[in-house]
Amino acid sequence: MIARLISWFPRTATAPFCPSEVQGSVFIPPDASFWKRFWKLSGPGLLVSVGYMDPGNWATDIAAGSHFGTSLLWVVLLSSLAAMFLQTLCVRLGLASRLDLARACRQRYRPSVNRALWLMAELAIIATDLAEVLGSALALHLLFGISLLVGIAVTAFDMLLVVGLQGRGFRQVEAIMLALVATIGICFAVQLVLIGPDWSTVWPGFVPRVSSLHDTEALVIAIGILGATVMPHNLYLHSSIVQTRHVAHDEASCRDAIALATADTVVTLILALIVNAAILIVAAAAFHATGHTHVTEIQDAYHLLDPIVGTAGAALLFGVALLAAGQSSTFTGTIAGQVLMEGFLDLEIPCWQRRVITRLLAVIPAFTAVAVLGEESIGGLLVLSQVVLSFQLPFAVWPLVRLTSDRRVMGPFTSGPIVQAVAYAIFLLISTANAWLLWSAF
Repeated sequence: MIARLISWFPRTATAPFCPSEVQGSVFIPPDASFWKRFWKLSGPGLLVSVGYMDPGNWATDIAAGSHFGTSLLWVVLLSSLAAMFLQTLCVRLGLASRLDLARACRQRYRPSVNRALWLMAELAIIATDLAEVLGSALALHLLFGISLLVGIAVTAFDMLLVVGLQGRGFRQVEAIMLALVATIGICFAVQLVLIGPDWSTVWPGFVPRVSSLHDTEALVIAIGILGATVMPHNLYLHSSIVQTRHVAHDEASCRDAIALATADTVVTLILALIVNAAILIVAAAAFHATGHTHVTEIQDAYHLLDPIVGTAGAALLFGVALLAAGQSSTFTGTIAGQVLMEGFLDLEIPCWQRRVITRLLAVIPAFTAVAVLGEESIGGLLVLSQVVLSFQLPFAVWPLVRLTSDRRVMGPFTSGPIVQAVAYAIFLLISTANAWLLWSAF
């Protein structure tokens, strides 16, 4: 279906802020000061981080907090650490080989394998975009009272934002992402102050305990958290957009750029970790601690916040943050889709056309599901979309690990034995968790 939709559009040059036309768009002077180099290399990590705090994360974190209190905080922590590790591998691949993950796969694997990898990555983007559609529509419904179906229809027009940003460059897109991420962070910081959780019960939640996955429901939510945190398309995206920073090709300059870009990635993903932990803590303190242990719908959380917290501002902040989260991934999903088509298929179409394709493939099932199943289905759909992401994840992690361990691709920046061991351990852990979920379900 995706290939058929693509064939309707002519092969033309990509829009000016798509990856293929902004390679090396930010020049890094080798003699610049440390802070100037760090500032110019910063930004790609921020674009990647917005995918780690989208409405899909909200659904899984709210379900985890209301059902199980803070006992699954350790899943958020370990998933975030795994995400940081894998995204740093993407930085190394992009800067050392000057190839993104999709292009590197096209060079390494036969066409049938590449088509399979492309289709699975596209499915991950559609699942992500489904979460953005549902989250944005829900935020519009809660804030302005419009129906969910109308809200879903309105989200179809956010492609106008993509058109409006043509020619602006990555720095302008990164500035918009910073504003949206700051909005989400500030809203949840204020909510934490208003709710005032008992922090003595929060910190033990970060200690890993497999016993907390005592039933299928807990396992499904934990897998959803994993899929919402370590997003497959982000691996392709990051390895491409990090190349928008032009560095000298000597080993010392490349090593310096990798170190600074890694720092950018870790810092921004720590912020994403804090936001995700805050969502779960808010849900645990507001709902689980007050006996509302079955809040699975975001709209239920919105309506319960005001009477529980005792102020009308809590729900408003919640709605504003949800709208910002829904819109923040609009841009990165489009760019990631472009990276996939250029890398796997050697196909370039304008970003706005790519946006039309992706958004239609998300709006149609979202509209149909809400029309048939009702508004109460949104929470389940959001969690399911994140479980789908988790099942796609191994098919992005495996080639990433293999390519960064290949000296022919990475040269002196090939992953060492310890890094390879950690990477394979993460791959096995994700695959085992998915297999465990399937076994538990059937």
